Amino acid sequence: MIRYLGSTKNLAGCVGGLIGLVLYLTGVVGGLWPVVVAGLYAVFALLAPPERVRLVPVDTVAEAGRLRADLTTLVGKVTAQAQRMPESSVDGVWRIAEVLDDLLSRPDRLSANPDVRHAVTRLARTDLPLSVQTYLNLPWWFAAKRRASGETSASDELLAQLELLETEAHRIAERFYAGDVNQQSDHTRYLRERGQEG
Repeated sequence: MIRYLGSTKNLAGCVGGLIGLVLYLTGVVGGLWPVVVAGLYAVFALLAPPERVRLVPVDTVAEAGRLRADLTTLVGKVTAQAQRMPESSVDGVWRIAEVLDDLLSRPDRLSANPDVRHAVTRLARTDLPLSVQTYLNLPWWFAAKRRASGETSASDELLAQLELLETEAHRIAERFYAGDVNQQSDHTRYLRERGQEG
């Protein structure tokens, strides 16, 4: 109820109600003025635009901080379980987390590119933790064992997933830094052209 008092619909309705009151005071409407005021309030409130919906988190700095903390926690858990992890998988998690942490350390710039921000969030909050958590939830003896049917082991699956996630992290970083790379190459071209003029 309190939110409605400051809403666009209520403010527009109040304007309509005031118009009805002015019409009564000027003698345009007679004894039916309460019906006219209420009717104009309702019409103006219905015609007013709806409130803006904000689905994107407002505080991107805090969101980036939470994601960085989650990554640090994940890396700590993986490091603590290193003896259960396949060889080189801990290093893979570290490398992915390092790329993501670097991007998340620039939240203002990240918020300017919603597609990149979404990709970073999905990778840090869902994809990487899910891969590691699924593997660690398996008994160690089963995770390392090759299946009798010749299918890949859970260890092989984890290593394949981490390789794909690292490739994706680097692709996201390339999109994130594309403007800087273009600016640097433009500056190199400018310096070469200036050198040829002199």
